Parts: sequence; structure tokens; C-alpha cells
Amino acid sequence: MCGIVGYVGPREALPLLMTGLRRLEYRGYDSAGVAVQENGTLEVMRAEGKLDNLASVVSAHPAPGHTGIGHTRWATHGRPSEQNAHPHVDCGGVTAVIHNGIIENFEELKGPLVAKGHRFTSETDTEVVVHMLEDELKKGGSLEAAARAVLPRLEGAAALVFISSKDPAKIVAARISNAGGVIIGYGENENFIASDAPALMEHTRLVSFLENGEMAAKSGYQHFMLKEIHEQPRAINDTLLGRVDRSSGRVMFDENVKLTDEQVRALPRITLVGCGTAGHASLIGKILIERLAGIPCDIDIPSEYRYRDPVVTKGQLLVAITQSGETADTLAAMEEARKRGARLMSVVNVMGSEASRVSDDVIYLHTGPEIAVASTKAYTAMLVDLYLFAIYLAQRRGTIDPDRSRRLLAEAFHLPTLIDSVLREEPKIRALAYRYHTSRNFLFLGRGVNYPTALEGALKLKELSYIHAEGTAAGEMKHGTNALIDEDLPVVAIALKDPVYKKIRSNMEEVRARAGVLIAIANDDDSEIAAKADDVIRIPKTDELLSPVLAVVPLQLLAYHIADRRGNDVDQPRNLAKAVTVE
Repeated sequence: MCGIVGYVGPREALPLLMTGLRRLEYRGYDSAGVAVQENGTLEVMRAEGKLDNLASVVSAHPAPGHTGIGHTRWATHGRPSEQNAHPHVDCGGVTAVIHNGIIENFEELKGPLVAKGHRFTSETDTEVVVHMLEDELKKGGSLEAAARAVLPRLEGAAALVFISSKDPAKIVAARISNAGGVIIGYGENENFIASDAPALMEHTRLVSFLENGEMAAKSGYQHFMLKEIHEQPRAINDTLLGRVDRSSGRVMFDENVKLTDEQVRALPRITLVGCGTAGHASLIGKILIERLAGIPCDIDIPSEYRYRDPVVTKGQLLVAITQSGETADTLAAMEEARKRGARLMSVVNVMGSEASRVSDDVIYLHTGPEIAVASTKAYTAMLVDLYLFAIYLAQRRGTIDPDRSRRLLAEAFHLPTLIDSVLREEPKIRALAYRYHTSRNFLFLGRGVNYPTALEGALKLKELSYIHAEGTAAGEMKHGTNALIDEDLPVVAIALKDPVYKKIRSNMEEVRARAGVLIAIANDDDSEIAAKADDVIRIPKTDELLSPVLAVVPLQLLAYHIADRRGNDVDQPRNLAKAVTVE
């Protein structure tokens, strides 16, 4: 029955929290409280009884701040009192928690905390959580990392929201088991959290619901796209989670993938379809599946597929790649393939979407909601899931030996850490964006598995900055593209130490010979590339087949910062929509 509200954004939090709590009064309560965080301090105000009592406290001690949480409590553990009201804070007064539900094992958790010297000031089950968070935050991680460490140790049904002055301008929310609802509301450069819709509807109609076992964090990023770029280490970790049997080294999808080993061994052909960014993922998927599993693959543009009388091989698989699962052209291609006898699989982010419902097999991305129109974390999750799927097929068809599959999977589990290191290049990428934001054209070059990365880099720049950009296979430059190169054309070359490294270096020389401006995406151990490019963005080395996951991140950041420097609406570019539901 408890009411939960939260806010992070540019507005003063306290009035929004109080208004939100007023809209949740119908739920019933016996006490209320708020916590507001600003400039390294946390102000907590609580009162027994009705919200008018809390309003009196707030008016006497107005707390400025742009991040805050609020709560109305219906007593379960501990009598109604100011002392037992939420939010509860840790011993240092720097971290606060509000909670709806019951933590069933709080007594066994409390004993060790008391033994460590933690001071409890309430009779509630909730307070154990904030002291557990306090211990985790002392280790130096983020608030969401601390929450991830604490949440699995809690038993019962709970919806929890945390803030901390140790990790400012951030709210973390989580839902355990069948606790009351947690709704995330998305505004313009601001976020809301509530236990029920009335607290949000005045501010936004764009919402998502936390499912059991899910967690959400919104820190003070200027745009959702930037937040989602920085969420990629977490998103990739989540999409890997539970999909590899560490003892056997085998990829194991859940019950949504119903393909039997016999059906996998009999697959004659796979067609991959996807629109825009998903289409670029499908190009990489083709390389992965053919290289590892030896199954012939073809790529199709969904908007063309059903109009060209496609040939479907008996028993073949059509893999539809789609973030939303509602893209009209992709759904039409799936319907056409089914009519002609294909088995359908979707690689999709949104559970319960149309693509997932009509598919025989589903691989979910598990990235959480992606709000920005330009896809980032969903794209890299698509690449990782296609990588896992290629290994899955290869293992069942006997085209990969156990040692190689273990090495490939071990590399995948290093990705979150490797992407973190790429994100640390952001200041340099921002400086490049400011230098080139007035350019009228861009060219992106790639070869091999990173040719699709060049296409994706060009697409990101086009859709965000409105600068004309072209991605091309570098080997095709002599067949027309060289005519574009002059001193006014920035050329981004993906030049990683892979089997085509020498080839892409030769293509870079073609650009230099024509006075083009060269920006290289290169491995951090490449000591020679600086002499060949005007600017170099470094990324770590990984297996060639995983390199597109790392190589695309600086291109996402470059597109974002150029668009932001030009004053564009980064999250909602003109003329575009997140899900294209009409032809």
C-alpha cells in the first residue's frame, strides 16, 4: 500500500515530490517523508500522520535540490511514528532508501550489521537495506553496483528506491518478486519514478514498468541517448547472463528458443532481416554464422522482401532483428516467410511485442527500455546475441571445437570492462566533435566484419546531426568514392589489427594522397597508426568477431556530441520515430 515517488532532472525536486505524494493519498498511509540530494548533502524530512504534517516540516525547512525521493508508509514492521517513517538513512546520513513491501529475512540480515557497528534507529525491516548499501558503497563503486550486490540477498516482495550523496544526481529503483508496481516516467531531460500512474501523468505519458527482478537507474545525463551509450557495459552483461553453462562451455538459451539439436543440424539456410541499425546487425550476424556454423546466410531489407517473390528453402530459418518488435516492414517480411514455409526467430528487446508473439523462437536482448530514437545499447546487444547464437549453432553442428568456443565465450564476458575503457575516451571524442561539427559531409570506411560498423557510424551521424554521411566498404573506394575526397571531407577509418588491417591501411593512404582528413579507430597497441591519421581514437583489442561491439561505441559518441554541439534534439531527431509501425 505504500506510495513511492522520485525525481531527477533540472527542476526543484521537493515540490514535485509533495505533489506526487498528494496524488497517491488514496492508497492509505500513516506517515510520510522525503529525501532531497544536492551538492553532496542529503536532506531528510519525515512526519507521522497526514501529508499536511510533512508539509509543515517541509515549509519550515525547504531543501533545494534536483534529485529526490518521497514515500507514504502503511505500517508493517514497527508502529506508525516519525522514527519508523521512510526514507531511512545510513549511519553517515549519505544514502537513503524507500520501500514498498516486506523483507522477510531482515532479522538475519540485521544481526551481522549490528555486530559491525551499524546503528539502527527504527523498528522497520527496511532499514537493513540502507546499511547494507552503506557497506557496499565503502568499496568505492556506484550506487547501482551497490544495489546489485545487495538486492540478491533480500527475500520477500519489495519495491525499493535509493539515492546517495556519494553518487549524486542519480536514482536507482528495483523490484523484487511480486511487490507493488514501479513505474519509470520519461520526460525531457528528466525522469520520474512512482508506485502508481497518477503521480506521473501530469508530467509525462511516456512510461515503462519494472518487471520482477529488474532494476533501473537514471543519472544526470543530458540526454537519454548518452545515458544509453553509457549503459552498454551493463546491457551486455545482462544479455550474457545465464546463457553460458560455465561447466560445459555450451551456449544455452532459455525456453523461448525451441530449436532442437536435430533441427539445427538440418538447417539448410538462414535469412536475416532488419531495418536500419538492425539491418547492420544482420550483416554482422551473417559473417558470424557463416564463419562459425558454416550455414549459408543471406540478408534482406524487410521493406523489399515481400515484394520481390522471395525463394524460401524448405526448413530454413528467418531471423528478424528488431528492437521494438513492432516494425511494420519487419513483421510483413516475417509473415511472408511463414507463408512460404520458413521457421521464424526474432532477436528482440521488448517482451510481448508482435515479433516475439509470432515467432517460433525468441532471443530477448534484456537491455531494458531504450528511449532515444537512435539505437545504441540495443544494437550492441544484438551483436552479442548473434555472436552467442552463432556459437550455439556451431556447437550443435560440430563446426567448432570446445577449446575455441570457450575462448570465444571468455572474450564475450570481457566486453563490459572493455567498453568501459572505450567510454573513457569520451573527452577526446567530444573535442573532435566540436572540431568537425560544421562539416557538411562525412565518409566512414570499414572492411570485413567492420564494414557494417562503417554503415552504422554513418547512419548514427545522419540521423542525429543531419550531416550527410556515407559508409562504404573501403575496397570499393576506387570504384567511385574516391571522387568525393578532398580537404573538406572528414574520413573515419576503422583500422583494427585484424586480417584486413594492411588492406585498410592502404585505403587510408588513398585518402591521404587526396588531402582527405583522416580519423582512425585503432587498437590501443597500434604504434604506427598515428603517422597515418590526423586523429586517432583508441579501443582495446578483442577477438575479431567481437570487434564491432567495441568499434561502434566511439562512433556513437562522435555522432552524439556533433549533434549536441549543433543544438539538435538528440533523443528525438526530426522526421524519425522509435518504432516504425507503418510502411
